[in-house]
Amino acid sequence: MTDNKKIGIASDHAGYELKEFLIGYLGAKGFDVHDFGTDSPESTDYPDYAHPLATAIEQGELPRGLAMCGSGNGINMTLNKHQGIRSALCWTPEIASLARAHNDANVCTLPARYLTNDEAIQIVEEFLNTPFEGGRHQRRIEKIPVR
Repeated sequence: MTDNKKIGIASDHAGYELKEFLIGYLGAKGFDVHDFGTDSPESTDYPDYAHPLATAIEQGELPRGLAMCGSGNGINMTLNKHQGIRSALCWTPEIASLARAHNDANVCTLPARYLTNDEAIQIVEEFLNTPFEGGRHQRRIEKIPVR
């Protein structure tokens, strides 16, 4: 399987149903989906799932990921604590497209409580299919990590 068909996914309890839906959706499209949890809708803490996803991406095991919690904010903040992660909170397809094209986002975070499954699919498709533009944006990306 090529790297462009590998993806990690993580959620807390609030994102569990959307995560499970997206695993099925992506699996049907031929993706090798690595599920970092959670494994039920029981209350849990998003950092427990965000950190392993981020580490796998930073270590080159996966090229990108999807993450979700209720608002998307908590899991997104946690992911962005990792120097090699550029996680973008995406609530529309246009935001997802810009996150990839201008920011080379390697994680798309979704606000699970505020999206339908169809909206989530549109956002994920934009994230997966939009290339990074490079150019002037590359210079900005290089300034993100704290050194």
